[in-house]
Amino acid sequence: MWAPWRMSYIKKASEISECLFCKAYSSKSDENYLILMRTQHSLVMLNAYPYNTAHVMIAPRRHISRVELLNDYEVLDLFNLTRAVMKAVDEEYRPEGYNIGLNIGRTAGAGIEAHLHIHIVPRWSGDTNFMPVIASTKVIPEDLKVTLARLKARLDYK
Repeated sequence: MWAPWRMSYIKKASEISECLFCKAYSSKSDENYLILMRTQHSLVMLNAYPYNTAHVMIAPRRHISRVELLNDYEVLDLFNLTRAVMKAVDEEYRPEGYNIGLNIGRTAGAGIEAHLHIHIVPRWSGDTNFMPVIASTKVIPEDLKVTLARLKARLDYK
């Protein structure tokens, strides 16, 4: 299975010292970081290595690693953004369900342990097919830049 974008990640994974979310939030290039939206307290971006089409991550602006470190404004913003993202994905992609979660700590599956973030993964019947089981490969049928444009057009957050 051809997944050319993975090699750049594999080569750099052990060398990454700067936090992806902090770097993205301070960047001026939303497209380079697949950023859908920034608020005073949070950042919304596509996962560059998604489990499914429209896999979104929401992170607080502050570099914190655990839920109990969030202040009330951050909690409210994160969950209001979760609702807004789900609405946008519902309208644009019509998923049949979602996996939404936080991986806290490496043992729990956190790829970026130091910066708390919520994963929103849309699900459809049949999206787990033979490819992940037989080839350990996930097929994402849409280019990330297309997904970015589609969701940006739908995302409405006040």
